[in-house]
Amino acid sequence: QVQLVQSGGGLVQAGGSLTLSCAASVRTFNIFSMGWFRRAPGKEREFVAGILWSATSTYYADSVKGRFTISRNNTKNTVYLQMNSLRLEDTAVYYCAGRRGNYRSTRENEYTYWGQGTQVTVPS
Repeated sequence: QVQLVQSGGGLVQAGGSLTLSCAASVRTFNIFSMGWFRRAPGKEREFVAGILWSATSTYYADSVKGRFTISRNNTKNTVYLQMNSLRLEDTAVYYCAGRRGNYRSTRENEYTYWGQGTQVTVPS
């Protein structure tokens, strides 16, 4: 059973930065493709960022491109989401997700494992 445990999150002023972490309880983390999604109040969960086996293979939703950075540390079995220049519209519950294999995946149903979610709030 693979578990994804998230940490980070909280309240940050507009323009500020925050880093989310997601640790996987699996020895073969290096063969997992990972992603971050978010669900804003009253909206469906949406893709934010993804990373393949190679830490240099990353991709982003247009809404966060240039502001957010996804990265991974395979020795720590952890994926990160560095969020800069945060905006009011970034307020959401953020989820990490994982799947075996080296796939570029932007849809929820392409991922097998999910973190518990963590709240990020950018107050108005």
